[in-house]
Amino acid sequence: MAVEIERKFLLRSDEWRAFVSTRVLMRQGYLSAGSRCSIRARIAGELAWLNLKAKRSGMTRLEYEYPVPVQDASEILEAMCEGPLIEKYRHEVVRGSHVWEIDEFLGDNAGLVVAELELSCETEAFERPDWLGLEVTDDARYYNFNLVTRPYTTWELTIP
Repeated sequence: MAVEIERKFLLRSDEWRAFVSTRVLMRQGYLSAGSRCSIRARIAGELAWLNLKAKRSGMTRLEYEYPVPVQDASEILEAMCEGPLIEKYRHEVVRGSHVWEIDEFLGDNAGLVVAELELSCETEAFERPDWLGLEVTDDARYYNFNLVTRPYTTWELTIP
């Protein structure tokens, strides 16, 4: 069983940019997204995947990811996914023994920047960099599949 334990945070400053080790442009779309599970296609640079994710409890989800040819993923994004697509730059920042994935959204979600951290258990301790802001792990507005139907640029209040 594939399990993902992820915490999600807003950022308090751009200080994280000085520590970026990699950056890749991502495009992703959802074939299905409901309260039980989501199915998405994603292209990141020269790689692509199909992904199935379902909430299990708290911040723990079941997650299955399968590589697919980029051309197939591109066709799936254009022909089968609900629009608009999610476009973002994913930046990686290493802090201590963890890798922060910082997503800087584009298009209809421009202005939104979210840091995600995958953990081995829900109670795992981690370093909290100074640039880390409010935790939004449990705020469904920040789930990527919800950003398709209610993009960040349409929110009345941008910071909870």
